Amino acid sequence: MKVDLKLDKNLFVPHLKSDSCDDTILQLATRLYENGYVKKDYIEAIRSREKEYPTGLPSTEPAVAIPHADYTKVNETTVAVATLKKPVDFHDMEDVKKTIPIQIVIMLAIGEPHGQVEMLQRVVGIIQDEDLRKELLKVNSQEELMKLIEPSLLGILN
Repeated sequence: MKVDLKLDKNLFVPHLKSDSCDDTILQLATRLYENGYVKKDYIEAIRSREKEYPTGLPSTEPAVAIPHADYTKVNETTVAVATLKKPVDFHDMEDVKKTIPIQIVIMLAIGEPHGQVEMLQRVVGIIQDEDLRKELLKVNSQEELMKLIEPSLLGILN
């Protein structure tokens, strides 16, 4: 099954200022809601889900988190991506007692019940590409951030 993903430059935020995991999630989820991609209850659902099932991924720096919520709260499949001005601690998805300093957040808003597996596979490609992750931190505009990550998110091989 092919996920039909719409990318919107308004959902790409370089150097986001945030002081916590919850604040980061709130800012991105609100952006998704304000642009019509998710229902209002997506905001609380993703914040609650993060507390129960953390999404910080252990890796080399810069580390990535992939918060997401149930597909029933999504109007249109997309992602919101932020690079953080300074790292924010997210809990480790493998060991919830540990935290990971996260610098890149890829928030998934997947509208199909089986779409998360495919999108997670695409995101794994980003996570495994340390050079790409470092490049993401250097860009200063929404357009640059989207252009750099777009091939990976759309499943286009370089």
